[in-house]
Amino acid sequence: MKSLNNGRRSAFAILLAVALLALVTGGCRKKEGGASGGGAGGGKMRVGFSQTETDGPWRIAETKSMQDEAAKRGYEMVFTNARGDTATQVSNLEDLVAQRVDAIFLAPREAKGYEGPLQAAKEAGIPVFLIDRELEGPKAGDDYVTFIGSNFIEEGKRAGEWLAKQTQGKAGIIELLGTAGSSVANDRHQGFADAIKSYPDMKIIAAQDGNFTRAQGQNVMQNLIQAHGKTITVVYAHNDEMALGAIQALKAAGMNPGKDVIVLSVDGQKSALEAINAGEMNATVECNPRFGPVAFDTLEKFKRGERLPPKIINQDRFFDKSNAAQFVGEAF
Repeated sequence: MKSLNNGRRSAFAILLAVALLALVTGGCRKKEGGASGGGAGGGKMRVGFSQTETDGPWRIAETKSMQDEAAKRGYEMVFTNARGDTATQVSNLEDLVAQRVDAIFLAPREAKGYEGPLQAAKEAGIPVFLIDRELEGPKAGDDYVTFIGSNFIEEGKRAGEWLAKQTQGKAGIIELLGTAGSSVANDRHQGFADAIKSYPDMKIIAAQDGNFTRAQGQNVMQNLIQAHGKTITVVYAHNDEMALGAIQALKAAGMNPGKDVIVLSVDGQKSALEAINAGEMNATVECNPRFGPVAFDTLEKFKRGERLPPKIINQDRFFDKSNAAQFVGEAF
């Protein structure tokens, strides 16, 4: 009888040891980060997307593309919206790291101020991919994996080169700037300025921040019309929304957008192509917001251990009266 009890005790001890080992091992798995496998609970891979805001057609289209592609490929997306505030976005990133997501896509609102959460992600083994805007300071391959987006300097350059041909090198230009401190605003200004610098009669008579919104673009343009009046022959806006707001301001002031005043911008959204077809806008450089497919292709290449370049640049088109009608149906 005594030996039977001893046998039962031994069997119970073995079962207890196995259970404890499974619990410890499971706990370790739940604490692991990185993009090497499924999510923290062993299910779907959890991917964070830190969006700067969801205002306007471009951001809405970008968000939808990322969410649709995540669902299509079986990822769980943890979405955060900074609502146009950099401090909020930094906090959102810190939360994503604390949640131990497997990877993060970051669309940074500004070019600086993200060193803290990037370092935290690095220490946690969570790869970060920049999309649509770049950062000043952090390095691809070290602080983040890669940047996916358009060449913003080239966008500004294409706009400036087209304008120089259209005006024979003579223009009084209003420049509606994007969000102050963002890489996209800095680069679209720089590319445009570089393109027109060899034309002394093409002058930027005023440049003001319209924060990429239609309402602010309209308000800023109203004030600039009052200040500069008929000396304005061109409006160059850093995005279509501000350009469309400027068109309303020009019309309200009795000016003739698309004819007396050339209006060009960047993005290629549907309403801008429609304005080109209506003769109220002249041109827009495409900046495609549908990042989902290329973003998740890049993540999966990284998971496979493939070598990635520091930048993955989208190939964007140029729209004017020669082709706007052709592409308006597929615009965002």
